[in-house]
Amino acid sequence: MTEGTTTSAVEAEAAASADESLITRLEQEGDIAADYLEGLLDIADLDGDIDMDVEGDRALVSIVSDGNDRALQRLVGQDGEVLEALQELTRLAVHRETGERSRLMLDIAGFRARKREELAALGAAAAEQAKSTGEQVKLKPMTPFERKVVHDAVAAAGLRSESEGEEPQRCVVVLPA
Repeated sequence: MTEGTTTSAVEAEAAASADESLITRLEQEGDIAADYLEGLLDIADLDGDIDMDVEGDRALVSIVSDGNDRALQRLVGQDGEVLEALQELTRLAVHRETGERSRLMLDIAGFRARKREELAALGAAAAEQAKSTGEQVKLKPMTPFERKVVHDAVAAAGLRSESEGEEPQRCVVVLPA
């Protein structure tokens, strides 16, 4: 083997080790979050199962129900306001245990999954409008999660977008080509 091949192999091994370390840390975050959320469900006397996954660089934790999603809707609240608060509380619980800031994403009764589909369609439509009119398209104020999904959809359509304004009135602006 040449020195370059050895260096590449060592770098690849280091990268694989870092990936495994990240996945292990995210799985730990998911376990801590699941324990915390199970406690909350018990206190609220709500039935729900906890699903955990890792997507990219964040842990995903979902509360799902076998049939009665209506009871879980109380944990979503109007426009996901209660869900956002529960996500922040869950992140704080993870931070308390690990000492590290968490980017954990919480979904309840499929609310975020449905919202992601709607926002991706909105981003694609705004990108198409910006392409056809040649003018920027300013969308309504959104949460950070919502803006991220729209930015990703706009990028997938081949355009750029940026956020402007101050929370809670921060919004996405889609820029023409």
